[in-house]
Amino acid sequence: MAEFKEWESFYVIVGGAAGALIGLQFVVMTLLADRPQLASPEGGAAFATPTVVHFGTVLLLAAGLRAPWHTIGSAAAFWGSVGLAGFVYMLLVIRRMRRQSSYRPDWEDWLSHGVLPLVAYLVLLVSASSAHAHENVSLLAVGAAALLLLFTGIHNSWDMIAYQVFVRLRDKGD
Repeated sequence: MAEFKEWESFYVIVGGAAGALIGLQFVVMTLLADRPQLASPEGGAAFATPTVVHFGTVLLLAAGLRAPWHTIGSAAAFWGSVGLAGFVYMLLVIRRMRRQSSYRPDWEDWLSHGVLPLVAYLVLLVSASSAHAHENVSLLAVGAAALLLLFTGIHNSWDMIAYQVFVRLRDKGD
């Protein structure tokens, strides 16, 4: 389909970035794991794991939208399924954020770890349902959702690392 051809470079760049960031996230988590008394499984499930899932979703979208789809409906079913799965996952993440006791999220945490990814997955879901009627707008919405997940993941990765380095390690030294 000609519409997807125009998005080829976009998904090559975004998918490559997501793949690289997944690798960096694993490196950082491995380095932090060597530090005693910093482990927080409930915090990890609420904050670290979803970040890797968001990067993985961007990588999945990039790969999936480069597949040779014959109709927009098939592609929309793919990205709509990703959106639905992500939306349900985010509801679980928000519940984990509320229940964990290792860190008290502030408004920025709720926005970047909860609301923005939830919106991105909802955009995928809604754009899939309107793909037949508004093909170009739907493809733009998928690209916007992928970028939102990518940049939210970057923010969340930095936020987690900064918290570990500047807060947890400082507190440990007291």
